[in-house]
Amino acid sequence: MKLAIKLRTRLFLSISALITVALLGLLLGVVSVMQMAKSQEALIRNNFITLDLGLKLRQTLGDQLILMLRNHPDPKALESSANEYLALLDEGMEHEREHKLDNGFAQAREDYELFLEAFKEAHANALDIGSDQELSDRFNSLRNGLIEEHRKALDNIYTAQAAARDRAIIIAGLLGLVGLAVLIIGFVTAHGIARRFGAPIEALAKAADNIGKGNYEVVLPLSSAAEMNLLTRRFGTMAEALRQHQATNVDELLAGQQRLQAVLDSIDDGLLMIDQQGRLEHLNPVAQRQLGWDEGRLGQPLGEALGRPELDQQLLTVLRGGSLERAPEDLSVDIEGETRLLTYSLTPVSQPKGPILGAVMVLHDVTEQRAFERVRSEFVLRASHELRTPVTGMHMAFGLFLERARFDPQSRETDLLNTVNEEMQRLMQLINDLLNFSRYQNGLQKLTLAPCNLEQMLNEARARFADRARAKNIELLIDLQPELPVLNADQAQLERVLDNLLDNALRHTASGGQIRLQARRHGERVIMSIEDSGEGIAYGQQGRIFEPFVQVGRKKGGAGLGLALCKEIVQLHGGRIGVYSRPGQGTQFYMALPL
Repeated sequence: MKLAIKLRTRLFLSISALITVALLGLLLGVVSVMQMAKSQEALIRNNFITLDLGLKLRQTLGDQLILMLRNHPDPKALESSANEYLALLDEGMEHEREHKLDNGFAQAREDYELFLEAFKEAHANALDIGSDQELSDRFNSLRNGLIEEHRKALDNIYTAQAAARDRAIIIAGLLGLVGLAVLIIGFVTAHGIARRFGAPIEALAKAADNIGKGNYEVVLPLSSAAEMNLLTRRFGTMAEALRQHQATNVDELLAGQQRLQAVLDSIDDGLLMIDQQGRLEHLNPVAQRQLGWDEGRLGQPLGEALGRPELDQQLLTVLRGGSLERAPEDLSVDIEGETRLLTYSLTPVSQPKGPILGAVMVLHDVTEQRAFERVRSEFVLRASHELRTPVTGMHMAFGLFLERARFDPQSRETDLLNTVNEEMQRLMQLINDLLNFSRYQNGLQKLTLAPCNLEQMLNEARARFADRARAKNIELLIDLQPELPVLNADQAQLERVLDNLLDNALRHTASGGQIRLQARRHGERVIMSIEDSGEGIAYGQQGRIFEPFVQVGRKKGGAGLGLALCKEIVQLHGGRIGVYSRPGQGTQFYMALPL
């Protein structure tokens, strides 16, 4: 097994090798360039010195020739020029010795000395300098020597430039080789790092994908890097912990699901679980008995399964977070030749602050309840009709008796007669309420629809109860939204609802209290409400106040049909009525009517 080297150490060694090779190449290039520059500088400097001395020698020699060509040369000037010439030659010879060069200055000195001797001999013999062959030869030899040295110096410069160019090419080649070596080493190093560390990382990524899919049986890779091995071990530990955690969660979920299943199966009402697409997911045994279904219905749309297409629209409203505007009609199902009536409710299922996951439909068998209500309604309707005729006759007869009877207004008889008259009127009102309620419940009551001015209707209702409110020291206020729309409704029936609600508010509001009539538009509906500052309604009674023959509060009024009748009237208009109340803080009755 290979020794595991830390990733940091491996990267350090790899990068160090690259940097070392690059620095060696750079150092080689710098040294070579500096040496080349130094040698070239020395060579050019020496050759320029040679050229400079040669130029001065030729200039001095020219000055001497001018002096020599005169008829009477100045000896002092010639001697001074000769000394200057010799000094330049000595300087050139000294430069040759210092730099170990061979520039021909020694030969030039010999030629110059021979030239001076030839000149002195010709001058002593009074010969013409221009025609003296020996002097001409010595001069030409001296001049040609200087020209040759000048040419050699130029050739040396050209040679130095060529050598510098060749060396520069060699250095560039060496630097190119170094760069290529760095590139190759870098490529090999990168490939090695990618191969050695890429494969384990890809294996870890694949293992992570498998774990994300719920497969915790993964094979983890080994690496030559200590850090990768440590990461692999930690990853394996995490995978094992997740596997154990998942197993625990699965057990808990199964246990919770079994408990929930037991609860759902033990509920007396039928339950239908519906998914986000409106398809049946689950139904408890009670629902199976109520509907006569088996689990083969699962997966079907709700409306299709129940044969009620309108349920799909109601379910869509609930799944979108809305609520049903009114209580839905009963479901009628045939079970083994027997018709059963079921009420239902749709409730969304969602997480806290999360999306809606589905809905629950609760079914309640109301067959016997509806039969009782039908019998009760028929009995009330028949009894009301049977009682109305004799009670009306009794009331008329008693009225005639009151017109003809003569008793002292302060007598006991007068009090008894007034009491009987009030009770007779209450009995007539009760019979009329029973008849009206029965007509509404049996669908016999028809509405006379016409455009209604809401502002005028509410102001008239306020005026009808203004005296009673003033007598009880109750402030009767009205708060209307500007430009209320015209409502198409049965105004007489709505006035009956308002009168009933105002009468209740006055009966349950103490002296010094306040009653407020309000109306506003909300979308395609008009909301009218009556709010009082009275005693309020207990929470446990708020769900039953619209049922017939139910009375709440300490102060009893009629037979308990007023609010039930209000509910029937509002529902007949296609609206809904409700209540908001807190004990001791007043009550608000509202009705929402469609435009």
